[in-house]
Amino acid sequence: MPVFKTILIEIAQALHAAQIPYIIIGGQAVLVYGEPRMTRDIDITLGVDIDQLARVEDAFLQSQFTSLVNNKKSFIEETRVLPLEHLQSHIRVDLIFSFSPYEQQAIARARQILFDDVAVSYATPEDVIIHKLFAGRPRDLEDVKGILLHQATLDQQYIQRWLQSFEEVVGRKLVQEYRQLLADIQ
Repeated sequence: MPVFKTILIEIAQALHAAQIPYIIIGGQAVLVYGEPRMTRDIDITLGVDIDQLARVEDAFLQSQFTSLVNNKKSFIEETRVLPLEHLQSHIRVDLIFSFSPYEQQAIARARQILFDDVAVSYATPEDVIIHKLFAGRPRDLEDVKGILLHQATLDQQYIQRWLQSFEEVVGRKLVQEYRQLLADIQ
């Protein structure tokens, strides 16, 4: 079994057992919805805020994962991320504590993808597009193009509504950037 698949199953089982909602985002989600590419980590948005750190630690640190930071609490308060490493493979797993209504909605919209009869919660292609445009790095924009090429039906209204709501936060015209990417692939 490929190593990422094994780790995703372990993560899903740990989070399901702890009753912590989540979605897989980032490169792992792009592999499901877009162009195949190399990715070296796993990014996960958790459906809990940082006040649930002990619960998250119980779910992960009792298994095959170790923290990559010493002072977890202050690091998470500053970054909202708990970086972990899978002990056997040394693959990094970033747990992102969610706090916004958007992230809560994205988690509620998750798609369940089965790996060896284990359901793994992935962000929808629309939500991966929103995350990637929000980040806005060149690799993220290429990922969006790949998703657009491979996903025939997307909820354009949902995507553009959330992008518009984030424009002021990031100081960029996200809807315009998205429309340009749509034009680029046609």
